[in-house]
Amino acid sequence: MMKSRETQDLNSITHLDFPKKAKNFNPLEPFLGVLGFILVTFLFIGCFFYFDYRAVHFRGVPWLGLVGGGSSPSLSAAPHAAVVQPPMVAVNVNGRTGFLDEGGDSCDVYDGNWVWDDDYPLYQSQDCPFVDDGFRCLENGRPDGFYTKWRWQPKGCDLPRFNARKMLEKLRNRRLAFIGDSIGRNQWESMLCMLASAIPNKKSIYEINGSPITKHKGFLVFRFEDYNCTIEYYRAPYLVVQGSSPRGSPKGVNMTLRLDRISWTHLMWKDADVLVFNTGHWWSYEKTVGHGCYFQEGTKVMMDMDILTAFRRSIETLMDFVVTRVNTNKTQVYFRSYAPVHFRGGTWKTGGHCHQLKLPDFGPLPNKTEKLVDIFSDVLSKQSIRMQVMNFMNVTPMTYRRQDGHTSLYHFGPGNGPGPLNHQDCSHWCLPGVPDSWNELLYVLFLKRESVRFTDKVQQNIL
Repeated sequence: MMKSRETQDLNSITHLDFPKKAKNFNPLEPFLGVLGFILVTFLFIGCFFYFDYRAVHFRGVPWLGLVGGGSSPSLSAAPHAAVVQPPMVAVNVNGRTGFLDEGGDSCDVYDGNWVWDDDYPLYQSQDCPFVDDGFRCLENGRPDGFYTKWRWQPKGCDLPRFNARKMLEKLRNRRLAFIGDSIGRNQWESMLCMLASAIPNKKSIYEINGSPITKHKGFLVFRFEDYNCTIEYYRAPYLVVQGSSPRGSPKGVNMTLRLDRISWTHLMWKDADVLVFNTGHWWSYEKTVGHGCYFQEGTKVMMDMDILTAFRRSIETLMDFVVTRVNTNKTQVYFRSYAPVHFRGGTWKTGGHCHQLKLPDFGPLPNKTEKLVDIFSDVLSKQSIRMQVMNFMNVTPMTYRRQDGHTSLYHFGPGNGPGPLNHQDCSHWCLPGVPDSWNELLYVLFLKRESVRFTDKVQQNIL
């Protein structure tokens, strides 16, 4: 009974206190608390987006998949480096100088990272009629498009976004020629699509001889009618002459590479306004000596010459040709370095594969550099005149990371679906894709050289 009475007393006290509590209740107190929490949350989110998240790395792995860091120094070092730049240098809000701005000359555009960019790709393959069926990966059944979203970002500067109309205007009444192997053709088709993105009427772009854009030997020249310029491709896998063996050659010599003679197509491209060379993929035992193709200088077949020595002789021939036969006061000359292949578990003919690679490789680069790149660099440095007239585009390290960008299973043309697992292409590249980045570099280097030439002309006129 005593316990029940105490309970009733407590209840009565509670009921008596309720009107007082209700009278003192302030409805703004919980509202202000919620409002304060919301404001603090938005402030935190705002600070997060103000912070340059592209500079954040965790043990070489891109944070949120937005930046590739590898083993290279973090991009966060770039803003600190930019602080010590001279006051005349234009610095962007992210702390990096624009490559085309004053002070941008010191930037190594080949030292950087692959960053995710939702504004990419620069074009879609279905909108470009100038792509071989074998490079149309998305149309050929590739289920992911991640490989199209990566943009190359140098550590020390920013590159301007590719402007197709500006490039076409600079090329008005001029010629841009790519000379090399099928990877060079890959890059050429990329440039066609990048430029064509600014032309609504694609019929105003045509091959001057009416040839279809299919894989074949020889050359193709596409004219952009509105700008009276041509974008050209000349097939020359070795850059030097490949032909029948001389009379009296040793047994087993089916053909030779004339290491002292530049490709016969030079008569058609040497006077172009921009030349872009590449070679490398055909310099292997299987495609040379293993196929009965030996090396020749003069009339002599060099049966014991190794492939790397032969490659060096061919590059020397190219350099000498450019120095003596190309008017470099008029023509800009570039050499794009070897693009690595990414076969796993074999080679192109022994079941090698790469179809499972969906993201770039953000790990450390190999300690050893590519031998063909070293040879070219060495030949280039032998004479100062060579370094003055030849621009070396060393895209090998940046391309090494792009294991995800090959055509792999998806190179059999639209409607045919993926190919067999044991017949993959881990050498060529999907378009849009990695070759677009090479052309973005070509674009800024071309603009930089044009600016220098313009300045030189102005100074000459003043004098």
